[in-house]
Amino acid sequence: MARAKICGLNSADAIDAAVAAGADWIGFVFFPPSPRAITPAAAAALAARHDGGPPRVGLFVAPTDAEIEAALAALALDILQLHRVDPARAAALRTRFVRPVWRAVEIATATDLPTAAPGIDALLLDAKPPADATRPGGNARRFDWSLLAGWNAPAPWLLAGGLTPANVAAAIRATGAEAVDVSSGVESAPGVKDAARIAAFVTAAHAAGR
Repeated sequence: MARAKICGLNSADAIDAAVAAGADWIGFVFFPPSPRAITPAAAAALAARHDGGPPRVGLFVAPTDAEIEAALAALALDILQLHRVDPARAAALRTRFVRPVWRAVEIATATDLPTAAPGIDALLLDAKPPADATRPGGNARRFDWSLLAGWNAPAPWLLAGGLTPANVAAAIRATGAEAVDVSSGVESAPGVKDAARIAAFVTAAHAAGR
């Protein structure tokens, strides 16, 4: 089945809903401009509600080493999801923190698709944000999935950008994605997760990948 990550969890209700739905990963956003941002201490308190639950992914945007260190001092992140970090920096952070690294890539045209991923555990393909966006992801924006036809993925990858419970099955069928990532698509308002939408998204993703 296709696996599903629920990102941007910032409340007890949200993380409880994601775990109950059977999410394969849970994500915390450590980027203050995002309406889903959370502090490491708050993320640790939420993660403690489900000890031994789904792997925890920390999302960072062009982070310093100190920012990642602060997050890891507060909670045990299983994966570092890095936005606006070049391949060499991503590989260096993987070595520095001894954690799997997912490198986000912003896609607008076929030329944006990566052809190599040295030192990277997975790629996250997201839509290139609008010019006036304050954050690289979580903009409810999708890219043209047909761009992936014939692409030779250099590493495992996740599909993100504009996914919802209504379109995730079609997205998986169209792209062959084995994993998907959602944030705004399961919200009732920016930064406010909806339990029913989370459950519907995870169910649809799991069913579509069978």
